[in-house]
Amino acid sequence: MKNSRKGWLRKRLKITLIFLSVLGLLLVGFATYTVRQSFPQESGTIQIPQLKAEVTVRRDKWGIPHIYAANSHDLFMAQGYIHAQDRFWQMDFWRHIGSGRLSEMFGSSQVDTDKYLRTMGWARVAQQEIQEINAEMKAYLEAYADGVNAYLREHQGSALSLEYTVLKFLNPGYQPEPWQILHSLTWGKVMAYDLGRNFQSEIERTILLKTLNPNQVEELFPPYPQDLPVILPEFQKKENTGTQRQGNTQSYLPASSSLLDSPDVLPALESITKPMMALEQLIGPTGIGIGSNSWVISGQRTAIGKPILANDPHLGVQIPSIWYEVGLHCTPKNAECPYNVSGFSFAGMIGVIIGHSDRIAWGVTNVQSDVMDLYIEKINPKNPNQYEVNGKWVDMQLVPETIQIAGSQPIVQTVRYTRHGPILSDVSPNLKQFQPSQSLELPQNYAVALRWTALEPSKLGYAVPQINRAQNWQEFRTAASNYDVPAQNLVYADIDGNIGYQMPGKFPIRAQGDGRYPVPGWTDEYEWQGYIDFEKLPKSFNPPQGYIATANNLVMREYPYLITADWVYGYRAQRIVEMISQQTQPISLKGVQRIQGDDRNLNAQTLVPLLQSITVDTPRLQAAQKLLQDWNLQLGMTSPVAALFEVFWKHLLADTFHDQLPEKYFPHGGDRWYAVVANLVKQPNSAWWDNRNTPKVENRDQILRQSFIEAVNELERIQSKDPNNWNWGKLHTITFRNATLGKSGVAPIEALFNRGAFATSGNGETVNANRWRANKSFEVTDIPSLRMIVDLGNLDNSVAIHTPGQSGHAFHRHYNDMVEPWRKIEYHQILWESKNVTENTTATLRLIPKLLE
Repeated sequence: MKNSRKGWLRKRLKITLIFLSVLGLLLVGFATYTVRQSFPQESGTIQIPQLKAEVTVRRDKWGIPHIYAANSHDLFMAQGYIHAQDRFWQMDFWRHIGSGRLSEMFGSSQVDTDKYLRTMGWARVAQQEIQEINAEMKAYLEAYADGVNAYLREHQGSALSLEYTVLKFLNPGYQPEPWQILHSLTWGKVMAYDLGRNFQSEIERTILLKTLNPNQVEELFPPYPQDLPVILPEFQKKENTGTQRQGNTQSYLPASSSLLDSPDVLPALESITKPMMALEQLIGPTGIGIGSNSWVISGQRTAIGKPILANDPHLGVQIPSIWYEVGLHCTPKNAECPYNVSGFSFAGMIGVIIGHSDRIAWGVTNVQSDVMDLYIEKINPKNPNQYEVNGKWVDMQLVPETIQIAGSQPIVQTVRYTRHGPILSDVSPNLKQFQPSQSLELPQNYAVALRWTALEPSKLGYAVPQINRAQNWQEFRTAASNYDVPAQNLVYADIDGNIGYQMPGKFPIRAQGDGRYPVPGWTDEYEWQGYIDFEKLPKSFNPPQGYIATANNLVMREYPYLITADWVYGYRAQRIVEMISQQTQPISLKGVQRIQGDDRNLNAQTLVPLLQSITVDTPRLQAAQKLLQDWNLQLGMTSPVAALFEVFWKHLLADTFHDQLPEKYFPHGGDRWYAVVANLVKQPNSAWWDNRNTPKVENRDQILRQSFIEAVNELERIQSKDPNNWNWGKLHTITFRNATLGKSGVAPIEALFNRGAFATSGNGETVNANRWRANKSFEVTDIPSLRMIVDLGNLDNSVAIHTPGQSGHAFHRHYNDMVEPWRKIEYHQILWESKNVTENTTATLRLIPKLLE
């Protein structure tokens, strides 16, 4: 009886195991099918309506498409189709940001963000641009949209991307709408916001005035250092008169400071930061700290005898990559189809943003120009929709906005406009009414409006294809004149051996003030009086030093107009210039790669001698201090001393500043704080060193010693008692997170889309700029989102890498296959000549007109 019972149990267990195995295989099969059905068709033939002739798409081993078309229409239509194949979820998400329609996808959680975006009004500005667009540009954008929509007609739901499978559970009724020209144009607005937001600094300075005096605030925003480089040194005069604040060479106190002295104005300013931070969660860190490197070296300094151009834009960490690498080739190149270009595009936009053609190469870095001003408006107490202009009440423009919300009823928001722009303070539901101080002439009722160049029609859309087909410096500058928002530093090189620099953009000429603080809006005292004429903007062609290097730093010390008072402080620029100018041998492509991968910390150059001089009296502290001896100041991935110094830096900032600053404005540790501390260490008894929370008065050396001890304690606790086992890369990791579902808070969903953590080297101010934020964690927030090096002597020698990969499809082989080479400062060849592309093709796709079959 027992044996038969055991046999029955074994048989039952066997059947159960078989059932579970089959079920598991079915689930795996279903999951695999669901994941793989959205992968793009990379070979064979696809019929597309509206295509005029056959288009060939060759993909290389990195998944990079090289598109060959007989006419401009088909070239941009194919680009739209291929972008949709690989990145449609990303395109769909970003167009919803651009139009303030996130609630349609993700429900009521995004209503406040949508209100903020509708108040900004990017879609309204883009609609104005569509009305003004010329026939050629409109045809290009329509062709691109037709390509995207051709893909959408054949793919829906999970066939578009795995994200739509997950979204189905959250929002069952969601269906992507057709692509429109509008969606491409709002891309530029989102990027302008991503690279701008200098009004953050206006708000920060104003809020700091609540607890600090103006001189203390200025100490936290110090002048541009005299010993750090400018982009155009050939225009630098021997004497700096200090009449302009281009170099941040003097302290400027706020205009109309009485307006800002009242604590009652602060709630309005603080309220603006709330939706701003919510948007940052979606598109990554923006504005402050976002930078880039680019440089171009003439043939007189290179081993190839022709220019070498390098570029690495720094943007927030995300997956998929913000960049999409592509080659666009007219066959043949002619007047109707003048494009033969390769480089990096944005999925959602036509053309190549950064790259090279058969004649020229170009790169970009952010100027970080001050093109945003906050105006405090007087509101009529009897009519909230009127504001004062020169003593008279004027009607606001009222724009109703209907916000559709998945799973809820729509809501109507009224956006109020003054002559300066939208009233940003309306986006906060918690805005407190102003209570005027007795001694100040302040508005009884007020609002905060934003004037920003990106809220006026732009010509950026024209600039991209014009640059792509430019054949020389003159044509490049003509194209650059349309590159108005966001303002960029453009570096240039051509196959004839020329190098150049042009700053394009809209830069306001202010009647008064330098844009560093909010100003009264009820008179004309602080109005913009126009923009700097393009021909007067900084430029350089074949400068005598034989190179041009930009890293968001000061352009020139003497310039008659204000660009910004808040340049990046030039530490990355200093290292790039050192590595170029100190070369005794002609510079090779490998030498340029070494510059892009350099991890030398110039902050350590200032602080390590001081750390070596402090007295420590225990063997473990002495062992840690010994690591500093003979350190090359490189923040290597496995370096123990790099870990020690960066952890010390975090503690030094906390010990020096946390007792006097609001938590929201604790130091992030980037370039500005390098400059702040470099000034303070020359003042050993500055009040900043004193910790106000202790009865004694601390000085510089006491705080240095305290921070050093805290760093050693932390590393012993989290890594090892043995200093030789400390490791910077294990602390300083990068996790690529999907901007939407990868931040859902649901671990299994996040695991589907996110990749990491990966160890990295450097920090935000090394040339290899992997930024961490001292007020948050050691995790990397911003990175060199791509690296490109162009050989103008032989374009097929050019190399690049971006990260994490070409594909936007989770589990696709090209989803994150570029992470490892990117971490190691390795590159792939930018395939150029048709023969080279063909020899390295792994898949060929033919797009053919439907009428042919």
